[in-house]
Amino acid sequence: MAKKIRPVAHDDRLTLVDHLEELRSRLIVALFVFAIAFAICFWQDEVVLDIVNRPLPDNTEPITLSPTEPFLTTITLSMYGAILLAMPVILYQIYAFVLPAFSPSERKVALPLLLMVPFLFVGGVAFSYYVVLEPAISFLLNFNENEFNTQIRARDYTSFVALSLLSVGILFQIPVGVLGLTRLGITTPAKLRKNRRYALLGCAVLAALLPTIDPVTMLIEMVPLVVLYELSILLASAWGRPSTEVAERLASAEGS
Repeated sequence: MAKKIRPVAHDDRLTLVDHLEELRSRLIVALFVFAIAFAICFWQDEVVLDIVNRPLPDNTEPITLSPTEPFLTTITLSMYGAILLAMPVILYQIYAFVLPAFSPSERKVALPLLLMVPFLFVGGVAFSYYVVLEPAISFLLNFNENEFNTQIRARDYTSFVALSLLSVGILFQIPVGVLGLTRLGITTPAKLRKNRRYALLGCAVLAALLPTIDPVTMLIEMVPLVVLYELSILLASAWGRPSTEVAERLASAEGS
């Protein structure tokens, strides 16, 4: 396997079978790391459950409605936890698979961007857990509390928490996407500033599409998205100039 997942140079000529074998090898590595992470999460299921239940109000425990639900919920939660733990390795395997498609100059663009991905993902997960979850859960549980006998079902609650963490972690990739577009010559910092109002609308829509659907949490989630967009403009102004090869390619395309 080590031979199959060796780094592939840009000039290497691989057949379709070679590409499929490399993809299979990288999938095996990702699945192997996921399996180890799942085993750790399942082994320490009480710790994981304690972390997930911590944003709930005091003395609140999720309920289960069937004999199999505690076991199945623990399995599901362990899978979500394994995805979070294995995500940096999964992202690296994706990066290593697509990197040979880039030329040396394009690789200089892609490398720092992709190195930012796991750090931004971890930052998004941490922001969602420490800042977003508690006020979101408090608002949702107290909404019209006199009209409902609100109970928290374990299966639904764990899915809500996991999807919120994953969603915000993915949305924190905005600087990577924006900086990549500017380095590839698709957009410019001037255009980003000019279209700021549409970006604000887009951030609001993205925040509304997250699992935390209440307006208070939507505003809390929208703030870092706007900050990340403004940070993206600053990064694009400083390091977003297209590489020489990309600039020449764009100039020749405009000339033709």
